Amino acid sequence: MYSLAGGYAVPSHAPDHPDPLSEPLSEPLSAPVSDPLADDPLTDPLADPLTDPLARERAHLTASRAALRAMRADVEALDLRDVAANWVNAEALHHQVSERIKALADLADTPLFFGRLDYLHAPDAETAEGAEGERPAAGGGSTDTFYIGRRHVHDADGDPMVIDWRAPVSQPFYQASKKAPMDIGLRRRFGYTGGELTAYEDERLSDPTEDERTSKLLQSEIERPRVGPMRDIVATIQPEQDEIVRQGIGGTICVQGAPGTGKTAVGLHRMAYLLYAHRERLARSGTLVIGPNRSFLHYIEQVLPALGELQVAQATVEDLVTRPSLGAVTRGTDSADAARIKGDARLAEVLRRALRSYVTGPTEPCVVVRGSRRWRVPAYELEEIVEELLTRDIRYGAAREALPRRIAHAVLVRMEQAGEAPDDRVQDAVARNPAVKAAVKAIWPPVDPAKLVLRLLSDADFLAEHADGVLDADEQKTVLWAKPVRGVKSAKWSPADLVLIDEAADLIERTPSLGHVVLDEAQDLSPMQYRAVGRRCSTGSATVLGDIAQGTTPWATASWEEALIHLGKEGAGIEELTQGFRVPREVIAYASRLLPAIAPRLSEATSIREAAGDFSVRAVGPAELDTAVIAACHEALRHEGSIGLIAADARIPALAQALDTAGLTHLTPGEETSAESRLTLVPATLAKGLEYDYVVLDEPAAVVDGEPDERTGLRRLYVALTRAVSGLTVVHGAPLPERLAA
Repeated sequence: MYSLAGGYAVPSHAPDHPDPLSEPLSEPLSAPVSDPLADDPLTDPLADPLTDPLARERAHLTASRAALRAMRADVEALDLRDVAANWVNAEALHHQVSERIKALADLADTPLFFGRLDYLHAPDAETAEGAEGERPAAGGGSTDTFYIGRRHVHDADGDPMVIDWRAPVSQPFYQASKKAPMDIGLRRRFGYTGGELTAYEDERLSDPTEDERTSKLLQSEIERPRVGPMRDIVATIQPEQDEIVRQGIGGTICVQGAPGTGKTAVGLHRMAYLLYAHRERLARSGTLVIGPNRSFLHYIEQVLPALGELQVAQATVEDLVTRPSLGAVTRGTDSADAARIKGDARLAEVLRRALRSYVTGPTEPCVVVRGSRRWRVPAYELEEIVEELLTRDIRYGAAREALPRRIAHAVLVRMEQAGEAPDDRVQDAVARNPAVKAAVKAIWPPVDPAKLVLRLLSDADFLAEHADGVLDADEQKTVLWAKPVRGVKSAKWSPADLVLIDEAADLIERTPSLGHVVLDEAQDLSPMQYRAVGRRCSTGSATVLGDIAQGTTPWATASWEEALIHLGKEGAGIEELTQGFRVPREVIAYASRLLPAIAPRLSEATSIREAAGDFSVRAVGPAELDTAVIAACHEALRHEGSIGLIAADARIPALAQALDTAGLTHLTPGEETSAESRLTLVPATLAKGLEYDYVVLDEPAAVVDGEPDERTGLRRLYVALTRAVSGLTVVHGAPLPERLAA
């Protein structure tokens, strides 16, 4: 079916191998040859697209790129003068057109299409129709051949030349197999070098005489060295990943994924799929990707734009809960025990009680003067109104807004009993009456959420009153600030404090909900942080991604079922990905020795990588550690791709100095690697979610010792061990942790 040249399948184009575009189920396209590049159309200017399959595919790529440029030119040529009723509409229209132009950009180094499907029968309209209205026609004029790519491209007549990978007609590219061919006669994968189509590989899924086999192009793409930000996986999505990506928008899904299983990429591609399938709905409600830190978000930020999606916001949990307008920004830190207690879901009840304590029972009647008449609402009736609002358990701010209208209604009842006929305008006027406003302020005063939390954390008596039966005396003492503060702006708020303020703010006013949220590295969130995220998708759905074994906070998630309860998505489906595509076999097997100690209930990950990967463990004397680490970095840099030197945070300054002395330029996490600068010095606490072709891991014992307890330390080490794509070198001067030394 294919011959190999430089890791890719390069077809021969002898005359006895016909083009499958004209004979889709003919004999194999190519056969092994002694020198497949000798006839390569890249170097053969006489290659004939009519008789040479690879040349014809290149011709289609050239035509498709030209069609995409024409689509963009059509948008750029739009005359927007005098088409909007006012300047606001004009600005909005210009913005939409600008975003459309960006989405139609042709990325030179990114394949426009990466696969082809030849159906045995032309798909029906429902299957072929996509979100952009792709008609059941394709390049080459055949109604049963479709090129699968990152976005929809059509010709001047509107006929598609490339089908979006998210369209229903594209699904067999990921799901079809010999056992379930899905009416596919031929599945073709394309190989690229620098954006140039260099090879192809065919699978005849409906041919009983052809055996199922592992795709060499797929393996090459998975194992290809990487430099720069995270790559999309759209060309290599596996069936179990595709099932997650294409699940409907109606429900939340949680993905437990071992290292290297592609859970982050699956989550991002799911977002891209939902934006394609439900664009109008999500355009109205909004979308959000939540990551653990800014370095991680910078690392993944190019995946969605590469798929043509530009409108997805990205944030950390701290970004969501920071409220500069209230003066609530992070200035301090908590001890591990204080952060754990503040992150406990029980604090939600403490806040609820504290907020309700501001509502006081009325002691005096409310007397409203209108003209010559005085209308009196007695205190007992006011108390009944207040109790009814409290019983309904609506948000504090909503109840406060409802109270004056309830009092006004009581006044209107008395007016009607006196023979008057008041209308809604009278009720509105009574609700704004100074006496009513004064009564509301006394009974249901406004509350600032930051000031409420400040009082709880600085007033021992106030905390004790509202934490009674919820937090014990030691827990209350742990969360109390040691020194009083003057006010909100001078307080040294910790990240956990900001989450409490966010909870209080939601108790007062409802947090707006988005249509869909992707939450990555979710295992590190506290219950209160889950609640903060859940508020952002209370009427929408979420994709939750994480790995219990990589939980490295004192409050790390114990189970996904519990986490989903705190998120407000109890009963959501939980999927487990255990097939690794990134981490080599020997590396994942070595790291998995830690699983019995850090996550005994999880299945051990396996790698589908054919290459075992470069792996070594080097013991040196403590005095020789820095020298050995620098030597390992030099060795790694002889390979192609990105290099990560991962070490305990406390070791970073010494290693940075050693690298400088050795003349090795190095980056920090979040800085984009390039061909000239490929080495990144990574603190272990920032390694999560990142990946490098080759990793040098410095002193595992120091990584473990840098955490408050052994389990967390071993989990941090598990993360560090599983960042490598092609090779891992472990260098240690101190004894290895027991489970790795065995």
